[in-house]
Amino acid sequence: MIPIIIKPNILMLKGVHLDSNIYFLKSGRELLIVDTGTGVFWNRYLSIAQQEGWLENVSRVVIFNTHEHFDHVGGNHVFMKFFKEKEMEVEFASHRDTARTLEGGDDSIILSYHYGRKYEPHPVKFKLEDGDLLSIGDVDLRVIHTPGHTQGSACLYYEDEKIMFSGDTVFFNAYGRTDLPTGDEEELIKSLERLARYEVRLGLPGHGKLIDRWTSNIYRILDHLEGL
Repeated sequence: MIPIIIKPNILMLKGVHLDSNIYFLKSGRELLIVDTGTGVFWNRYLSIAQQEGWLENVSRVVIFNTHEHFDHVGGNHVFMKFFKEKEMEVEFASHRDTARTLEGGDDSIILSYHYGRKYEPHPVKFKLEDGDLLSIGDVDLRVIHTPGHTQGSACLYYEDEKIMFSGDTVFFNAYGRTDLPTGDEEELIKSLERLARYEVRLGLPGHGKLIDRWTSNIYRILDHLEGL
């Protein structure tokens, strides 16, 4: 696995096998992790992050889940255990709809059985709404609720750097499927239309490669959806 450094302060680790991509954003002594994969390869991701220096002098870790599916949340517990053993503060954050599912352990939505695994519920400290700010050190990220792939899907917008963590709402030339529980194609179209209005130099999706032409990428997706 080759770590990808996104200046000025983001590390991307591409998901192995069925895992989501995993992102680390560091500011001062605080670290944001966006999604945790299935938990199968957790040690590989955290070993690389540690070797690359992304865990040095960190005292607080916030894990943000872009939505409820197991390939994005299955590693939550092992990540939390790893950091707590290093005496770091660990907090979880997500849109409130995702938080409700994660705290309740609703596997009809989380879908851990598709991966032959078991999801363990845990508290979510920050139950975020559309427009809320999530602060990591000196960095503020705006929460954008983007239902469609799931009801609780949300993106994080790093306005200072024009970077969008897009989860499974937007991929390069593709979008997250809407035929799973709480998915809704009409809601997805509305979410994509809204996201197209943001100024983004780089999209960081839940799977696949980076999105370097944000607006045209979304319009291609919308043309496809509207032609179905």
